[in-house]
Amino acid sequence: MSARFIDPNHDPFLWLEDIDGEQPLSWVAERNRHAEHQLQDEQFGPLQESLRDILDASDRIPGVTKRGDWLYNFWTDAQHPQGLWRRTTLESYRSQEPQWQTLLDLDALSAEEGTTWVWHGASLLRPEQTDDDVPGFSRALLDLSPGGSDADVTREFDLLSGQFISSEDGGFYRPQGKGSLSWIDVNTVYLSTDQPTTDQPTDDQPTAVTSAGYPRVARRWRRGTALADAEPIISVTEDDLVAAAAYDSTPGYERHIGQRVLGFYDAETYLIDYDQADEPTLRRIEVPTDVAVGFHRDLIFFSPRTDTVVAGTRVVGGSLWVAQAEQFLTGAAELTALFTPTESTSLQGISATKNIFTLTIMEDVVEHVEAHWRDGGRWRSRRVLADITGSLAVGAYDSRQSDDVWITANDFLVPTTRYLGSLAPLLHGEVETVEVVKQAPERFEADGLATVQRFTTSEDGTRVPYFLVGPAEAVQAATEGPPRESIAGEQTSPTILYGYGGFEISQTPSYLSLTGKAWLEAGGVFALANIRGGGEYGPSWHRAALQQHRHKSFEDFAAVARDLVSTGVTTVGQLACRGGSNGGLLTGNMLTRYPELFGAVVIQVPLLDMKRYAQLLAGASWRAEYGDPETADWEFIQKFSPYHLLSADAQYPPVLLTTSTKDDRVHPGHARKMTAALEAVGADVTYWENTQGGHGGAANPDQQATMNALIYRYLWIRLRR
Repeated sequence: MSARFIDPNHDPFLWLEDIDGEQPLSWVAERNRHAEHQLQDEQFGPLQESLRDILDASDRIPGVTKRGDWLYNFWTDAQHPQGLWRRTTLESYRSQEPQWQTLLDLDALSAEEGTTWVWHGASLLRPEQTDDDVPGFSRALLDLSPGGSDADVTREFDLLSGQFISSEDGGFYRPQGKGSLSWIDVNTVYLSTDQPTTDQPTDDQPTAVTSAGYPRVARRWRRGTALADAEPIISVTEDDLVAAAAYDSTPGYERHIGQRVLGFYDAETYLIDYDQADEPTLRRIEVPTDVAVGFHRDLIFFSPRTDTVVAGTRVVGGSLWVAQAEQFLTGAAELTALFTPTESTSLQGISATKNIFTLTIMEDVVEHVEAHWRDGGRWRSRRVLADITGSLAVGAYDSRQSDDVWITANDFLVPTTRYLGSLAPLLHGEVETVEVVKQAPERFEADGLATVQRFTTSEDGTRVPYFLVGPAEAVQAATEGPPRESIAGEQTSPTILYGYGGFEISQTPSYLSLTGKAWLEAGGVFALANIRGGGEYGPSWHRAALQQHRHKSFEDFAAVARDLVSTGVTTVGQLACRGGSNGGLLTGNMLTRYPELFGAVVIQVPLLDMKRYAQLLAGASWRAEYGDPETADWEFIQKFSPYHLLSADAQYPPVLLTTSTKDDRVHPGHARKMTAALEAVGADVTYWENTQGGHGGAANPDQQATMNALIYRYLWIRLRR
């Protein structure tokens, strides 16, 4: 390529970073009109409606959380696009038509208050945290976001009256921002807020937030006092990430826990002790900062990211170790390994019931579950739930009272099934029991479709897995036979290649409800790449593409793209790539580094300007992932900054960029500026920005349906021409 189009020291489109500025929003509106005129053809409406029907389907499986005698759920549908917070009993939940008690109607609240409220979650007050005047589970702290932004508010809610408790009446209220409230007891909470306060813990901490925009101080706040008077408990410096504190109220194992989160992958964990004068003392858990620490009842457990030493024991990165908490704190603990990774295995999930740890383990991107429990002075283990296949999510039904677990399973072509299992028989030498509680119906026609897993080789010889989903004759022939391009008369298929490759997030099989309806039913193929930077093979797979090694994830993805073409699944002109957030950085690099490999590129809520990313919204929190462009790191960062890789005379495939005005995690300026630059070099670029939605790009099912319908119509138009 020739000289870069954008000079890192002179950004001609900087004005588009003004999120709500009149001129940028006028620019957005013009491009939205163009995109909608171009893509909302006669097939758009029926597609949008079919996707909305899936998102609003009344026979979806409600996810639930048990508190006391109730199962709580948040639900959206066509009549309640913002959603209902509701609850039912287990007996009712097991039935075909559970009877729900509505606690809060967000659509009604939005209409009443003139704000589009988006649900961010609830925390209920447990019985052991109450007093004689307040029953257990009768109060909740609700997190609500205006328009879907990460910045939200926390409001105290009375479940008995069905009303919020106003701050004037003594209710807890956290103003909009990035932060949280969590219960200590009925009259006390831990508070993190990005709001300025009148007092600061030290003179060298003049600001309320870190450079990433997160709270620097976690505080203890008592009911009836001003937020600004909340007592500082633990703090971080401006260059760290965030400070946090929480209370574990498990009877008999009560603990106050604080964290200084130094970066995305490093933290210091503390026990907070309160003396007789109620003054806090911080006692650090003495482990390296890249070791994740957790507690469960009388146990402490550790998961290191790299090979290190904990309490005199050498531990391997990606492993899981456990010890008696009190013994560890006195220096007398014996550590026990519950999981040690191999080249093909990694730990994907940990869940604790009353007496049992369940570990979700992945081997070459295929998951299974192990149970570990104490039998006298020994730890025992067994593989469990062997008859349940696909991607597995295991969670305790009630970690304080039972050894029951929820299991959720699904696969690319297999709808979600929800099971309720009991692991208690393991404690008596018997096998676990499992029952099917809910089964979701199919959302698209899967007859004639197949899934295969394939492997290809990246530029440096690394073996990279990926999944292929589509018409059986297309995906199986490419796997089992000679390259399809050499078979006379064979037809190739329009194909979407999806990837992420960052933050140790694994890409696993999941039911393709929207993709199946919009793409697979019409004969398209979907490919999912398990590239470096993700967590499919544990922390080492992630570290392999960190910072100066970022190009490895792009090389892996390009290798998969080449394999799809060389084996005859598709052609370059029929191959598109799609990714969002860090995946938008990935597809942005596909556009600028490998334009010859694709017939179309979709870039969603992306990171693209890597010179300024750390100065925009939450960007500074990702320096551990990408490096710091304000230092010598720019030498390698500029090599994967798509905005700065654009060339005036390069030939780019058609590209669609989408983002959200309300995205306060990844700045919409990334997508806006990239679009403007692509327009300036004469590229075929389409842009669409949702005015709500947050980092997910959509604030409710209707917006999700619209966004996805636009994307799939774009891909069919571009890849079919």
